[in-house]
Amino acid sequence: MAHAIWRGSLATRIRIVSGLILMVYLTLHILNLATILISPTAFDTFQAARLWVIRSDVGTAVIMSAFLAHMLLSLGKVVVARTLRMPLTDWVQILLGLLIPIMLVDHLIYTRAAHEMLGVTTMFGYVNRLIWGTGDGWAQAVLLLVAWGHGWIGLHMWLRLTSWWQRAIPWLIGIAVILPTLALVGYMTFARTITGLLSNPRAEEVAHAAWNWPDAQGFAALAAAANNMTLAVWAVLGFAIVAFLARRGLAAIARPIRIHYVDGPSVRAPRGQTILETSRSSGVTHTALCGGRGRCTTCRVIVEEGLEDLPAPSEAEQKSLIAVNAPPNARLACQVRPTSSVRVFRVFDRDGKRGRAHASQGKEAQLAVLFLDMRGFTARTDGQLPYDVVHLLNRFFDEIVPPINAAGGTVDKYMGDGLMAVFESATAEISARSAIQAVEGIGKALADFNQRLDSEGSAPVAIGIGVHLGNVVLGEIGAAGHAPRTLIGDTVNIASRLESETKARGAQVLVSLDTLHAAGLDAPKDVVVSLSLRGREAPLEAVPLANATDIGALALWIAAPA
Repeated sequence: MAHAIWRGSLATRIRIVSGLILMVYLTLHILNLATILISPTAFDTFQAARLWVIRSDVGTAVIMSAFLAHMLLSLGKVVVARTLRMPLTDWVQILLGLLIPIMLVDHLIYTRAAHEMLGVTTMFGYVNRLIWGTGDGWAQAVLLLVAWGHGWIGLHMWLRLTSWWQRAIPWLIGIAVILPTLALVGYMTFARTITGLLSNPRAEEVAHAAWNWPDAQGFAALAAAANNMTLAVWAVLGFAIVAFLARRGLAAIARPIRIHYVDGPSVRAPRGQTILETSRSSGVTHTALCGGRGRCTTCRVIVEEGLEDLPAPSEAEQKSLIAVNAPPNARLACQVRPTSSVRVFRVFDRDGKRGRAHASQGKEAQLAVLFLDMRGFTARTDGQLPYDVVHLLNRFFDEIVPPINAAGGTVDKYMGDGLMAVFESATAEISARSAIQAVEGIGKALADFNQRLDSEGSAPVAIGIGVHLGNVVLGEIGAAGHAPRTLIGDTVNIASRLESETKARGAQVLVSLDTLHAAGLDAPKDVVVSLSLRGREAPLEAVPLANATDIGALALWIAAPA
């Protein structure tokens, strides 16, 4: 899961990295304030080291770049949003984020700008003397809490997908509360100390000289710079608001589309609005653990209609979908912006469980099914300890399942000493060829396994395999929340009965002629047998093989008739 937190677009990853840089900067500032409670020497040492880093050319460039990138990308995310309906956590984070640059102006001007413009030594005594007992002092305390809260919300929204973060939350809450508390206590303690020292006019004169305290003209220049920067910040925020309203206006006059939710309503939506935004603005429940930032896939939908009209997924979205082995018609609701009507199924319910509607409806496909069973298992394991039996079965499956997976098949279920595998492919031909490849691979793997058993003094394992291709229905079968995905239909029954018939025929494999024909192969008539299977009226033609590896002897087969 660690890699999952870095999913998302380039802009998303830049916003994460820039936010981390700013969080480190803020944490060091808070720790610096807290060191006052240790001793003035500890405070001075920590502050000297911190200022050496953040006021260096590299430190300044990194911090300013991070601040500008984080602010502009965050504003850009708000501008492109098509709805103001969002979770409360998102609203709180956005409002706190908007407050930060507004409240930060005075702090920057009267500290860093004062140092650069007027040569002021902006040690903490200077700052305390400047703001203690004023409204600005309260504002700076509030700024610390606002920035700290904004940062922790961002960290939680980013890392809550990880298991370690969930386990560490009780400890993290303690850290999040204790550190700013210690910083504010340190601020007040130092301010009272400074106020007491500077009550002596001579001491105040010495301190002002040491700090290079600005004169009236200097303070006027700083006030003018603060006003100009405040206007610039409001101009940027105003531009973002105008851009957002303009986009909303253009969307309102465009002809709307329809989003049809499986097991849900059909709602009107502006063109170009993400499906997740439509869900939120329409009051449709839609899971999105990362808050719609593209860092998880819990908002993903299965597009049942209109997939061909959707814009292609971005590289970041495609990587996320591949990472969870999503089907070709899956998309991330927070990323895809339909321009025409679509019908979608929400994969996850609000409680985090997979939804039932889409899978339980079932999907029909023409696929190859393989049944395999270990012969004489009961007699072989009679009298053995249960753990020894489990050990044998696991060794057996460890050998024969990899060839199935390598051929593109998946084990649908294990049945004691046997299994059922399905070869889910785009076409019946590919599915059939994959099943044939798997049979040959199983034969080779079994031969190697039996050689090892022989060297251990154990009897070889005998198996029976039945393979058939036909129509199946794939779906979730069972009670809600506990329904595994499986397949049903006559094809499954026929494959199972072919496997049972191998014992009577003295064969290791029975593969139906339907499977061979679908793969573009055929067999000489003298090797084809006609079987009357229980539950099937018409005889089924199949080819028995004494050994699974014989299926690879292509000389036996001729091109199937067109």
